[in-house]
Amino acid sequence: MHQETQAGIAPPRQRRVGLWLIGACGGVGTTVALGLAAWRKGLGTPTGLVTALPMFGPSSAAGKATCGAPLLDDLESFVLGGHEIRQTHWMQTAREMQQRANVFSTELLQACREELESWSANVRGGTLLNVGEAISRLASLPNLPSAETPRQAIARIQHDLLCFREAHRLEQVVVINVASTEPPFRLTEVHQDWARLAASLESQEGASLLPASSIYALATIELGWPYVNFTPSLGASFPAACQRAEECGAAIAGQDGKTGETLLKTVLAPMFALRNLRVLSWVGHNIFGNRDGWVLDDPRNKLSKIRTKDQVLAHILGYKPQTHVSIEYIESLDDWKTAWDHIHFEGFLGVKMVLQFIWQGCDSILAAPLVIDLARLALLAQRQGERGILRHLACFFKNPLGVQEHDFFRQFAMLEHYVAQVRSQIPA
Repeated sequence: MHQETQAGIAPPRQRRVGLWLIGACGGVGTTVALGLAAWRKGLGTPTGLVTALPMFGPSSAAGKATCGAPLLDDLESFVLGGHEIRQTHWMQTAREMQQRANVFSTELLQACREELESWSANVRGGTLLNVGEAISRLASLPNLPSAETPRQAIARIQHDLLCFREAHRLEQVVVINVASTEPPFRLTEVHQDWARLAASLESQEGASLLPASSIYALATIELGWPYVNFTPSLGASFPAACQRAEECGAAIAGQDGKTGETLLKTVLAPMFALRNLRVLSWVGHNIFGNRDGWVLDDPRNKLSKIRTKDQVLAHILGYKPQTHVSIEYIESLDDWKTAWDHIHFEGFLGVKMVLQFIWQGCDSILAAPLVIDLARLALLAQRQGERGILRHLACFFKNPLGVQEHDFFRQFAMLEHYVAQVRSQIPA
């Protein structure tokens, strides 16, 4: 086991840090890579980056935030790598997104070719351990191990991570899971205690105890590195993994990035609560294409996503209205998703009214800047010597680890409070 932590607050300039993406060449991972490459070329803008808000750094004379905030690593500092189960690379997947979803210009892709090709050389073969049938059907990379114990898979993944750090002389590395959604994973007593789980990971019989997302999570945690789960998959979202993170000094965050319809739910539901308007029913229909949509077309994988999308209202309102959430795969939409929500609510004198909204957006364009935000904030947390769950990152997730608060504005206040605390520790 390798364990490393770093102390300090403000990162020195000209650092080199690593961002390792699980599901590297999916839509989100590709957009992250292209976005960071574009920034290096002076072609990107900070639009969509929470960490470009004034609270993270000094403002320019025009009153606009600069992206080179002193608390956080510059976007130019990042070197990318990742794990993948498909035989592809970032330039290829960026071209596919351009052709199918009509995103990215040819000029942008050509300008970023060098970075994308260089970073693609860092991508390694992942694991298919307990990913489910839908994700297994996506695999096209030859020679993926098929008979590893969980401990062997963890060791192999750690080898990839350590080689990446050493080859590029990186001061820190953060691992973020942006892979396709696994089916729900049943937890048992063995998942409640690390010592008990650890004893079972050495044998082939223990191969059914963890899904791939948790293998990646534990590999990262045992290095003492920050790990973020941007997916609804299990990852580190169980007691034994949280215990291990505390023991190894690893900072963890998740689960399931909040980018679209659920973001709007956590913004609108507080309005109904604070105006004392009773929500009677809330129905949400979601349609989208892309590879993630194809995986979610499997009812088992879809269940993981619906669970995280459907839980927020009761927490915010204090009661559970009738709800329905549907997710349908419409191939022609590709990376563009549409959510239509119908909210039936009761007002003064029992009069019933309706609010409807339509949300249309490009899935990867909404998600990618949040992944970059989480990378910068998780690296900051490690430099601060923080370990365990990063509760102040709740506003980024549908199902935030260790936090029952789902009101977006209260969640964001937690982040603001954290940033103010960190700033107070910087010597004048």
